[in-house]
Amino acid sequence: MFDKLPVSSKTEKILTKSLDMNIKGPDLYPLLATADFLRHQIVGDNVTFINNCNINFTNICTVRCGFCAFGKDADDPDAYILNDEQILEKAEGAVLNGAREFTLMGGVHPDADIDYYLHLLTLLKDNYPHVTIHGFSPTMVRDACLASGIDIAEGFELLKDAGLDTLPGTAAEILTDRSREIICPEKVSVAEWVDTVKTAQEVGIEGSATIMYGHVETLEERVEHIDIIRQIQHETHGFTEFIPMTFMHEYSPIFLEGQSNLGATGTQDLKLYAVSRLMLRDVLPNIQVSWVKMGFRFAQVSLIAGTNDLGGTLGGDELSEASGAPDGVDASINTFARMVRDLGRHPIERNSNYTEFYEIE
Repeated sequence: MFDKLPVSSKTEKILTKSLDMNIKGPDLYPLLATADFLRHQIVGDNVTFINNCNINFTNICTVRCGFCAFGKDADDPDAYILNDEQILEKAEGAVLNGAREFTLMGGVHPDADIDYYLHLLTLLKDNYPHVTIHGFSPTMVRDACLASGIDIAEGFELLKDAGLDTLPGTAAEILTDRSREIICPEKVSVAEWVDTVKTAQEVGIEGSATIMYGHVETLEERVEHIDIIRQIQHETHGFTEFIPMTFMHEYSPIFLEGQSNLGATGTQDLKLYAVSRLMLRDVLPNIQVSWVKMGFRFAQVSLIAGTNDLGGTLGGDELSEASGAPDGVDASINTFARMVRDLGRHPIERNSNYTEFYEIE
């Protein structure tokens, strides 16, 4: 099990209380105002985002999570694996649209070893060397290394050499083994997730961190999850951003089977963003709003709850689309810029790891 650094029980209780459902109406305003003030102090009034494209190369998945409506069995009539030509066709369209990043994701395919992922990286880097690749997940990498008979560090070294720039923080879901046993028992454990992302960071592959909330977890588990991220970041400084992702329940297996909640409400979303800012502060300064989960209008509102990033234009996110993304799975730079300017803040395009920034006209 992951050995956490000591944390004040009083602080944990206060932060958990901030997520409490009884904080409503005017009582919510001080929490949001404090988080927004911290955001201004730490990162200023810029709101960043990236022009990117999701390339979901397969929906065949052996890890059938209870919250996911995307994965298919290999013999399902809707199952697919993109071939090289299809991947390059999607990449070319994204590049013509100004994409700076490919987000390379998919199901955990039973035959995917490290060589398969190296092939995908080489395919894209040979044709588009200037575009960064934000790819795979800790579960995918861990399983591929196991299939290839190599350790995790060697796997990440190979992936980095082939062109993997940053690692998505997916597969984190909720970092407590109690909840994971219900929603994703076949995925990596908490300890394995922590070990995998820390190994990637030691090799030199930075990446994002996520939380997926609103399903079966308790308020205390939400705080515990964010604290694990905070402590890893304090040790490694290897996370580029933190992305809270609200549970989209409508088509999820655990909801259809009556095992989960209806997902978070809007006020619960805002409280989660605010508490994330209060806990992470400048240790992890970039907190991202998942517009694809929330829709454009509520994502804009969430920018006053301590967040400073809108993520990517996506160019197609079949995972969220399968779950019922409210505003589709494509955005434009102009849409983001209008949302940001309407709040009196400054839209700024960025690269994958927040080291290069580009002004928006």
